[in-house]
Amino acid sequence: MGSLIPFQDLNLLPDPPLTNTNTARPTLLTPKIEPKLEPLDEPLENHQPHQLLLQLQHQHHQQQQQQQQQQQEQQQQLFFSNTENTPLSTSQPSPDESDNVYSEFYRISELFRTAFAKGLQRYGDVDVLVDPDSRAIVPVPQEASTPTATTTTTNSNTNTNQVSTTTLTVSRRRPHHQRSSELVRVTDLGMEDQRYFRDVVRRTRMIYDSLRILSLMEDEKRRQSLSHSLSQSQNSNPNPSPTPGEELSPIPSLRRVRGDLRAASVMRDRGLWLNRDKRIVGSIPGVYIGDLFFFRMELCVVGLHGQAQAGIDYVPASQSSNGEPIATSIIVSGGYEDDEDAGDVIVYTGQGGQDKYSRQCMHQKLESGNLALERSMHYGIEVRVIRGMKYEGGVTSKVYVYDGLYRIHDCWFDVGKSGFGVYKYKLLRIEGQTEMGSAMLRFAESLRTRPLEARPAGYLSLDFSMKKENVPVLLFNDIDSDQEPMYYDYLVRTVFPPYAFHQTGSGTGCDCVSGCADDCFCAMKNGGEFAYDYSGNLLRGKPIVFECGPFCSCPPTCRNRVTQRGLRNRLEVFRSRETGWGVRSLDLIQAGAFICEYAGVVLTRDQAQILSMNGDTLVYPNRFSSRWAEWGDLSQIFTDYVRPSYPSIPPLDFAMDVSRMRNVACYMSHSTTPNVLVQFVLYDHNNLMFPHLMLFAMENIPPMRELSIDYGVADEWSGKLSICN
Repeated sequence: MGSLIPFQDLNLLPDPPLTNTNTARPTLLTPKIEPKLEPLDEPLENHQPHQLLLQLQHQHHQQQQQQQQQQQEQQQQLFFSNTENTPLSTSQPSPDESDNVYSEFYRISELFRTAFAKGLQRYGDVDVLVDPDSRAIVPVPQEASTPTATTTTTNSNTNTNQVSTTTLTVSRRRPHHQRSSELVRVTDLGMEDQRYFRDVVRRTRMIYDSLRILSLMEDEKRRQSLSHSLSQSQNSNPNPSPTPGEELSPIPSLRRVRGDLRAASVMRDRGLWLNRDKRIVGSIPGVYIGDLFFFRMELCVVGLHGQAQAGIDYVPASQSSNGEPIATSIIVSGGYEDDEDAGDVIVYTGQGGQDKYSRQCMHQKLESGNLALERSMHYGIEVRVIRGMKYEGGVTSKVYVYDGLYRIHDCWFDVGKSGFGVYKYKLLRIEGQTEMGSAMLRFAESLRTRPLEARPAGYLSLDFSMKKENVPVLLFNDIDSDQEPMYYDYLVRTVFPPYAFHQTGSGTGCDCVSGCADDCFCAMKNGGEFAYDYSGNLLRGKPIVFECGPFCSCPPTCRNRVTQRGLRNRLEVFRSRETGWGVRSLDLIQAGAFICEYAGVVLTRDQAQILSMNGDTLVYPNRFSSRWAEWGDLSQIFTDYVRPSYPSIPPLDFAMDVSRMRNVACYMSHSTTPNVLVQFVLYDHNNLMFPHLMLFAMENIPPMRELSIDYGVADEWSGKLSICN
């Protein structure tokens, strides 16, 4: 991989020693530039990694002490240490000491170059040590002190480029390490390499989402436990006497846990952050244009943007090979009043000069991130652009969308709206890329409110479920005249044979009134813990989930009745030249959220054999891959993690007929890297032989992105089940 900058590598040749001068000059401190904070972002706390994420039950007085300590340390340091924002040391070595240090450095460098001369290759003016097992994206960087269990190398050779991939199995805990300063660009990836990197990013994001949801769930349990203890103490003291002006609070001075920070801390402690061993310029392998992120820390985890709060990510001059800072990515979200965003053309305002209220109060300087953008323009280095957008109905009030690569075409110093000087940069989007994710978000919003105005032609039906679902299910085809989905009866729920309800045993359920508690009867049926959090997200996949049913006393709003509430996202069945009929959502679907049921008419083995002889195509639930085991898999976090095996179910021996009655799920495409999983659920009966097939999101699914399932068996030509073609 050649150097991106045609300059001599100054890391191999350090700066010359300072000359001795008779006049003593005072040492100047480097001013601390305020990072470009993004609006709607919560300030980062000084979040410390926790040893065990699942054990979060602490005493109330210990929590208060930790909060006081965090508030004191928050003013002294950021979540990440940033060397370029710290003042320079006031003590400098003498010239004699510098000469000795540099001579020793040259001696060691020559020994190193002599020992590894075979591994050195020359690219331009820079000597690079080529590691045949290196690659641009790995879960953790390989270190000499860490034993590796297995190493698998895959090479994709072209005429001038070589891309190597390495799978590493490392120890569970690794020390924190700073980001690498080596700039690389990953190009000419084959299909297998693209699938591999996508799977690495997908699994990393699943771990992050699982940790975040579990962290919030444990925090909620801790709050409820403390609230219960406090209520008991108040009941034991019938005449509490609060001080004047003070009200009794169920949980006094208890701050909610930031699940995004805790998940990122645990993953960094386990060495699961991606792209830490190299600084990738351009596209990140495995990250697609249009991918959505709810938190800034998730951008850091996948290596898309390495700054927790600053809007400009760059390699500092002290770490750059040519002594100049180089920008790699920016976040555009209107943090500065002089920003102008027209989609393909952006006028981006530099960082610095703002007060704590995000008001410009002084002139900006051409240093740090501002200088890095100017140098990237000078060398023609592209930058990644992530847009922060307001979005209602998500996990947070804001989402971050990766919109692709831009080039900086111009840079100038101008007087801003507040009267202070600011640096402005004109960025143009590189042609030939897929459509921006932010544009798709705005287009999906117009479809939700004004579908016929956004797309006047192509709609076959604005609700081909005939109002059987909670929200309309659209049918769109602007390719041909095929109207096949209109010929089937829409089925909301699966139809089971009558004897499935008779072989359920005794009709027992929980006695909860307002909502199920953690120790109720239904929780015990699920192994002692519910499968969902308080927001209805799947905590981790199980062989089967028992929801509250007709024999339970809890209301329909119970947290253990998630799949019974029906469809919540607006789905659209559309015609595609690549996959035939497919399904996409007009809403953003959060990872772990319930989507819909895969509905059909259940047939016994004998009935299935008769219909298959007639040529009808059937769906066999036992052929679905066990993708549920991937959701919530924390084996890379906890060494004693065990895959859920309870409650267990026998092998399924039935088929589903969708030749006459079906629902929207039957049109989902097949994929070996799906974004939807199948979770078996029981609620209206207790017959383990006939569970419901419920679909949950395995990742954050942006609007207008096709939903896919791993059917296990698909048509080898079209990649889909024949029933959907």
